[in-house]
Amino acid sequence: MPLPETIFCGQQIKIPPELPDILKQFTKAAVRTQPCDVLQWAAAYFSALSKGEPLPVKERVEMPLATVKAEVGLTPGFLRVLHNQLSSKGTVSVIELKEKWKNLCLPDKQLEVILQVDDFGEEVEWMKVLALGCSTLGESLLSSMEHACKILTKDPEGGAAPVTFETFSFLYSYLASIDGEIPEEETEAFLTRIKEQADQQTGMVLLRNFLTQPSAKF
Repeated sequence: MPLPETIFCGQQIKIPPELPDILKQFTKAAVRTQPCDVLQWAAAYFSALSKGEPLPVKERVEMPLATVKAEVGLTPGFLRVLHNQLSSKGTVSVIELKEKWKNLCLPDKQLEVILQVDDFGEEVEWMKVLALGCSTLGESLLSSMEHACKILTKDPEGGAAPVTFETFSFLYSYLASIDGEIPEEETEAFLTRIKEQADQQTGMVLLRNFLTQPSAKF
């Protein structure tokens, strides 16, 4: 004898009070981030949410860069997400980096290329990875630094994108050394000029101050 069908009424169904807001925030995050694999990204989203970790979410919908090929994958928005997730640790394991990278549905090959640029071991200094990520987005050393400043700044988008001279100097020197064709004296002269300008801005480097400076290109 078949079991009778269960009949539910509105009074029997209890919806957790926090569920509507969770789903609303998730939907808005998915729209902003535009992941190519929603299920994979959703798993990472709710895992981070349950652990109280930074979410794999872009701050806003990102328009494609004219200088970035569609198949490249990495964008300034995704790089900022990774920075928000990993920067507080300073040094991260390659395993964790690959996991965060995969959660954003970015191409594995692209990360492999980035990690092959330097002699990284099982752990990497995040700021170096950030610098190399910016170099894949920029067409020159200065445009790479422009991406870095816009990712690192706390100011609203479209502003002067100030960053500390210490941070700017570290990233610039690192990328110049990786290039291998920029004379050390040229790097030092450039940073000396930038420091003079930064000293007038309470130690902060502004976009307009270094984009007009001559610098060797990659």
